[in-house]
Amino acid sequence: MSGRSMANPVRGEIELRLGDRALCLRPSFAALVRAEAELGSLPKLVERAAAGDVRIADAVALFWHCRHGETGDADRERFEEDVAIAGLQQILAAYRALLAAIFSGCARA
Repeated sequence: MSGRSMANPVRGEIELRLGDRALCLRPSFAALVRAEAELGSLPKLVERAAAGDVRIADAVALFWHCRHGETGDADRERFEEDVAIAGLQQILAAYRALLAAIFSGCARA
């Protein structure tokens, strides 16, 4: 993926920068179903986050399932390392933005 963002906020997409790449996170219905299967109830995830109980593992899993436009054989372990390198501030900002997009109704297929 190039260094240029392909995220479209109108579709509820969020950009997550991992090093020199801009990753597009799209909270499509299919992505959210996969995320919920791994993480449990998404509304409960938001409740925990609103209460200050933010878990990096939750954020990384949600990012993983919402990746859009990634090609080739994706390696989750490598993805997790790349997200960790990006730093907590960036992770939390993208996580909040993605949760807001999901629950504001702008997430689209």
